[in-house]
Amino acid sequence: MAMTGMTRDELLSALGRELHDALVRRRPVDPLAMRGHGLTLEEAYRIQHHMLAHRIANGVRVVGKKIGATSEPVQKAVGIDQPDFGLLLDDCAYRSGDEIPYNRLIQPRAEGEIAFFLGRDLTGPGVTAQDVLDATDYVSPCLEIVDSRIRDWRIGIVDTVADNASCGVFILGEDRIDPADLDLAACAMTMSVNGAQATRGVGAASLGHPARAVAWLANTFGELGETLTAGEPVLSGSLGALIDIHPDDEVRLEIDGIGACSARFTRRPK
Repeated sequence: MAMTGMTRDELLSALGRELHDALVRRRPVDPLAMRGHGLTLEEAYRIQHHMLAHRIANGVRVVGKKIGATSEPVQKAVGIDQPDFGLLLDDCAYRSGDEIPYNRLIQPRAEGEIAFFLGRDLTGPGVTAQDVLDATDYVSPCLEIVDSRIRDWRIGIVDTVADNASCGVFILGEDRIDPADLDLAACAMTMSVNGAQATRGVGAASLGHPARAVAWLANTFGELGETLTAGEPVLSGSLGALIDIHPDDEVRLEIDGIGACSARFTRRPK
């Protein structure tokens, strides 16, 4: 895509359209950060906004939020050193036990997470982990399948942010657990693929405590004049390493005290 002679706003809009088209066509593109544009983190979020605007214009709805790159294994795997956020869309939501068409994804990887459902809105700044716990109606197990529209996962913070925090699809479990009854930092997570253990982790892997990750998002959103909305899922970040997913894989997540969820990735057409 020729981008010479564009204003800065036109460039960011064009890059957002390129990522949207990559998602729709399931064809990855070269890293944005390696094209000599000198993109900043703030501009990456503007690209994300442009990318998602095309989805929303086509009737897709925003149904929640996700926090990315909260654990050391994930940060090392993708080469970044700070959390980021993206938006969850309704056509990316699945329930435990669903079959998911593998060919709607490009290069998927699975993460095990705790999803928070707030009973009231949270607006930063000044939100603490305890504020999050006090505001949380329940938590549920969640498999997030991250997917990058950037070729070969050659991403840094600019690329993953622009690409909606590498959001693919997410699978929510049916369990609804009051976090007041749990030490979320100590909850053990196990993910298996086709019956074999693939990774383990604990709640503390997400910024020391999953509620601390949600507080980070509430405060970051507050700086942007936005709010975490009651009733929407907030995915609090991976509790272990990323696991590559292949056609016909069946993935199962178990989080002690919270519950389990699973999905199978089929070869059937989208």
